[in-house]
Parts: sequence; structure tokens; C-alpha cells
Amino acid sequence: MWHYREWGTGSPLVLLHGIGMSHATWRAVIPFLSRTRRVIAFDIAGFGETPALPSGVAPTVQHLAESLAETLNDLSLRDPVDIAGNSLGGAIALEFAKLGRARSVVAISPACLWRQAPPFHVRYVFDALCAGSNTCPAVLKLALRVGLLRELMLALPMSVGSRRMPASEAANAIDDLRRATAFWETFEATRVPFTGGTAIDVPVMVAFGTCDWLLPRWWRVRDQLPVHTRWLEPKGWGHVPLWADPRGVAALILDGIAPAALADHHVAALP
Repeated sequence: MWHYREWGTGSPLVLLHGIGMSHATWRAVIPFLSRTRRVIAFDIAGFGETPALPSGVAPTVQHLAESLAETLNDLSLRDPVDIAGNSLGGAIALEFAKLGRARSVVAISPACLWRQAPPFHVRYVFDALCAGSNTCPAVLKLALRVGLLRELMLALPMSVGSRRMPASEAANAIDDLRRATAFWETFEATRVPFTGGTAIDVPVMVAFGTCDWLLPRWWRVRDQLPVHTRWLEPKGWGHVPLWADPRGVAALILDGIAPAALADHHVAALP
């Protein structure tokens, strides 16, 4: 059972974070979403307060999506749900659609839409982040109290505009990374490109910001998603824009899941 927090009422909207993070990643966005939806933000297996997958089960995107499906079953959410994910969470959301469990998908800077493997510099960025969070977390948190330093240190791994991220949230992000027991196992298990998504028949939106330097444009592929996929490039967004532009992220998600809601309304209105 994955750990989760929920807010609001209405039709369920599932949120999935990126590698090394937790459900807290979405805290700035949730107030805008929970006005109209029942928002359920999960800690992915091996991150936050959710234990890693059982021994012998590799944390591939497919296995993580299947594990999420089991958790939703336990919550009596067996019908397809709207789902939004960032980075690793975006890849899981797309895989969830392949399982037939998604009503609509919004993937922000999703992992795995790449050629053969992630860009070579990603490992070095993650190495530096993990080393800093494990060897000198107090120093790192102290530096991140300064808005300018947050901007400089987080622009590549997260987003331009990270100075808007409260210092307390930056400190929590360091703690999440330190607690991420399955970080490297998950990183290795999710290097395989996403495939087999062309048959997805629900609304899909994919957004890569113009300032996503972690997964740059020339490394992305589009041919494994259905032709009806909506591809967006929000101006100024980096890889994790959830703190930099929470209102904009919420608006994009609500726009992405709207076609599914409209379809439901149309069906309900039929005689």
C-alpha cells in the first residue's frame, strides 16, 4: 500500500512525483486543484513514506504502475482515474494508461521518452545531489535559505524560478532525497525507453518546459505515444516547475484532464 495524502472532494485526481522526491513536491499546486477535485498525492514505492517494492521485484516503470494499481484497488478506486505525474511520475502515469487504468494523463517532463537511455549528464547531476544531501545536508540547507543560491543550485535539476520555493520546502526536499532508499535501484531500472504507448486511447498531454535542461529537447522522442497526444512547451518551465509556477502547473493539469470530464458529461447527458 503506497502512502498518500488527499485533499478536496469530487472526481479523483492522482498525483505522482519525480525520483528522489515525495508527495510533498505537489504542496504548492494542490490548493488550486483541490477546489474542484479529490486530489490524491502518493509517495512512489521506495520514496517518502512508502516502502520499496518487495525483494526480487525490480522498480521498473511497469512494476511501479502495477503496484499503484494494487494500491488504488485497496482504496476501492477500480475505475479509470485522471492522473498527472512529473518526471518519473509522468512515466508511471503513461504506463498506467497502457494498463487501461487512466481516464486521462498529464505528464510533465516525463522520464523515459528518450533514445535508448537518459542523457549522460543526468547521472552526474543526481550524483552531486545525492552526495550533498547525504554528506553535508546541514550545509546544503543553510545555502538553500538564500533565494539567489536556491535559484542557482536548483535551476538545472528542478527549474528556473526555484527562488520562489520556500526555504522550508527546499530543506524538506533534501530530507526526501536522503530518505530515498530506492533511488539508485529505481534510476537503473527506469533507464529503458517507454514503448508501446501508441494504442493509448484516452486523452494524453505531455509538457516539457522551454528551460528543461535535464531532459533537453534533442533527447526526446514522440513516436511511442498516440497521435492524439497534446505536446506543450510552457515558457520558462524547467524539469520540476511545481514550485516555480504552481498556478500555471495546476491550470495545465486541469486543461489536460478536461477532455475526459467533458466526455463523461456527454455520456451522462445521453438519453
